[in-house]
Amino acid sequence: MKPTLMQPLRATLRLQFHKDFTLDDAVPQVPYFASLGISHIYASPLLKARAGSMHGYDVVDPTVVNPELGGETALRRLVATLREHGMGLILDIVSNHMAVGGNDNPWWLDLLEWGRLSPYGEFFDIQWHSPDPLMEGQLLLPFLGSDYGVALQEGTLNLRFDATQGSFYVEHYEHHFPICPMQYGELLKPAETLPSEQAESLKALAERFTTLNYQTNAHSLARPLQAELRDLATQPGILAAIEDNLSGYDSLAPEGFERLHQLLERQSYRLASWRTAADDINWRRFFDVNELGGLRVERPTVFEATHAKIFELIGEGLVDGLRIDHIDGLADPRGYCRKLRRRVDSLSPSRHLPIFIEKILGDGETLRQDWNIDGSTGYEFMNQISLLQHDPAGAAPLAEFWSRHSERPAQFIEEARLARQQILNGSLAGDFESVAQALLQVARDDVMTRDLTLGAIRRALQELIVHFPVYRTYINPLGRCAEDEVFFNQALEGARQTLSEADWPVLDCLAGWLGGMPWRQRPRGSQRKRLRHACVRFQQLTSPAAAKAVEDTALYRSAVLLSRNDVGYNTEQFSAPPQAFHNACAQRLEHFPDNLMTTATHDHKRGEDTRARLAIISERADWYTACIEQWRILSPSLHSDPAAPSAGDELILYQALLGSWPLNLDLRDHKALAEYNERLWQWQRKALREAKLQSSWAAVNDAYEQATQMFLERLLLGDEGLPLRSAIAEAVQAIAAAGALNSLAQTLLRMTVPGVPDLYQGNEFWDFSLVDPDNRRPVDFQARREAMHADNTPATLIRDWRDGRVKQALIARTLAMRAEHPQLFHQGRYQPLQVVGEHAHRVLAFMREYEQQRAIIVVPIHAARLLENSAVPQVAASDWGDTRVSLPFAAGDEKLKGLFSSTAVTPQRELMVSAALGDFPVNVFIQP
Repeated sequence: MKPTLMQPLRATLRLQFHKDFTLDDAVPQVPYFASLGISHIYASPLLKARAGSMHGYDVVDPTVVNPELGGETALRRLVATLREHGMGLILDIVSNHMAVGGNDNPWWLDLLEWGRLSPYGEFFDIQWHSPDPLMEGQLLLPFLGSDYGVALQEGTLNLRFDATQGSFYVEHYEHHFPICPMQYGELLKPAETLPSEQAESLKALAERFTTLNYQTNAHSLARPLQAELRDLATQPGILAAIEDNLSGYDSLAPEGFERLHQLLERQSYRLASWRTAADDINWRRFFDVNELGGLRVERPTVFEATHAKIFELIGEGLVDGLRIDHIDGLADPRGYCRKLRRRVDSLSPSRHLPIFIEKILGDGETLRQDWNIDGSTGYEFMNQISLLQHDPAGAAPLAEFWSRHSERPAQFIEEARLARQQILNGSLAGDFESVAQALLQVARDDVMTRDLTLGAIRRALQELIVHFPVYRTYINPLGRCAEDEVFFNQALEGARQTLSEADWPVLDCLAGWLGGMPWRQRPRGSQRKRLRHACVRFQQLTSPAAAKAVEDTALYRSAVLLSRNDVGYNTEQFSAPPQAFHNACAQRLEHFPDNLMTTATHDHKRGEDTRARLAIISERADWYTACIEQWRILSPSLHSDPAAPSAGDELILYQALLGSWPLNLDLRDHKALAEYNERLWQWQRKALREAKLQSSWAAVNDAYEQATQMFLERLLLGDEGLPLRSAIAEAVQAIAAAGALNSLAQTLLRMTVPGVPDLYQGNEFWDFSLVDPDNRRPVDFQARREAMHADNTPATLIRDWRDGRVKQALIARTLAMRAEHPQLFHQGRYQPLQVVGEHAHRVLAFMREYEQQRAIIVVPIHAARLLENSAVPQVAASDWGDTRVSLPFAAGDEKLKGLFSSTAVTPQRELMVSAALGDFPVNVFIQP
């Protein structure tokens, strides 16, 4: 098939690649994606990741395409197929970190082997100078399953020789800790029984290894020596002698214990229990994950090495856009994005490759326009549409109900602040201490502040971070910009409310050091360097502190309404009026018209349709609270322990069930119930541990978890759970149709507002998933392909809405409209339309206009009351009464062309909602 002209960026579809869904597995699906209306596949990271990775963010070698996915040849096959359909490829890349530990990252292993002599010593973000003398010049490796001494005693640290590489290492389960070749001399003592010629060869090689201790270029000299050792080891006698030497390092024997300990003490690293990481870590991780080490991509050498393969693929025309993961982890996000833009433009001068960043925006925060990016990945749009679909009337009763039953705070901000305190004193304590120590050094540089104590700095710093309203600031040599100043001052004021007045002067010092005054006001040299270092460390701490406290803790603790708890949400806000939604759309069109518009991601806590269904509870708060009161009367017989689950965890479970309950789940189908139970327990176990209230990943509470699991099993599978199970199933059916209508509305809005619609794999059918790995389950693409050719008349789609084809048809038809009118939806002016009449408050309408061409979009909002007792997700035409949309133009005699049929405009230039939504629950009209 002859390649067709590549389409402009119109709609993306995210695919999660892994060993069970490879690049070649995606090839036969490309025609289906094209028929759906997708212009670009948006791929999860494709560079070589840790074996078995299900997400690709744990890269171990950025210089090659992941062999588990099929490697570069498979990538070329996929791109060739995409080109045949005029489609492009957007690639997710990981600039902030790599997978470490284990035995599969060559850069990390070289670093461990040589320490600061390694060329990769500057690649990872390590603080070699520690105030702890035990760690001075050493890298803490918190990978042991027990304390270091215990591991030696139990013999789980074993000295090994890799004859194929000519190298020594200590093995601890899946981890390899290389021994520096400078110490090989003592490991190569010839045995007395070895023939003299072999003994001399081994002795001579040992001496040459020992002389590396006096060589300035030891790293480069060692490789040939290791090659010689590899060749010598092919001789059975020499190999046996080496293995015999290693037996002397068996830590189960007293002499071996001391010998192995002394050998490890001379390495560039210090082995330690995984539990020490929180307090003693001296290198930056991704959040608090020991297996992901932070990169110093701001350094030119690191930037080039980590991006070499990406740049090669771009230069060859195989990649058509980039998505940057965790931009806020970098030392200088602005500098990185601008540098990346220059390189990408130089590699592809004839076409513009969009660059999107994964950025969590706080309340009132906007993307920076001077970063030279095309937009974000769209988390903020998820929040905007969620706010639109929540009824403000439900906020107060739901908050009161949650607080009364759970005895937890009703205000999410309280949970977030409690969680930040816990995180800063727990899993990120070492990172926090690093920032405090850096600020102490800044204080020591000035005679006016040198009397500030470390304790005072710690207190002020913690409260400042606890009250931080955004993920981070972006301090530059001129200080904080105006946008950052607003957020920093909010944090300062919050900290003052909780600190004693005696600590307020310390806050004022922090405000000055952390961007309140330009770095250039400091003397050049070490003082300026220390100030800059403190600023960078501070910014790289506030981001993971926010993420761990909000995304990975508070979102699992608070359940006023779970549909308002997700990544990127302004969780302190329950709802927003339509005008706020309109304003956000207009601003996006002005500043970032190609911003991705997503409602589901690989990171979401609940699927897009799960959230849409749960949002109905905001409209039916009294009904919901009555249901829960009844269910809690039915639940005591399911408890094996009266305290498990707690009242809060029980309420969270009920909301999870209401949101994720499959539409066609038959209570008589034990197999289906068992599969659902397995999914729910996988989610609940993660939720319990992330919440860190009753259990945690660091300290699993087996008794509580087992009792909670038993409660769930009895509810879904046991005879004693049938009354409650039946009541929940009945409640789901009461809101399912309204939830589906919400889903269709958000689907249409995502594809018609300014921005580029982004779909998540398989979500063209209903998505009632929970947090990963539930949202990464295999997709039945065959069923979706077949559905495209089924009866797709409006009546059939609405009648059979539970099978998901109605959502797929809406996507396909709307994206076809976008393809027919690309400029209208890409550049078209955005204008809110007035809705009047009986149910005006239940309708959102707007117009897109480009050179006299117009599109009118009409969707229901807060329409649950109109759908009570309805079996389908469509408001009956008669129920809309006189509700109508006022149009700013006259249509003449022509009818507006909708998704399935045409509709007339009244002589008063009005579009009756009963007509606009008469044959389909939501609609978009094109003026011919």
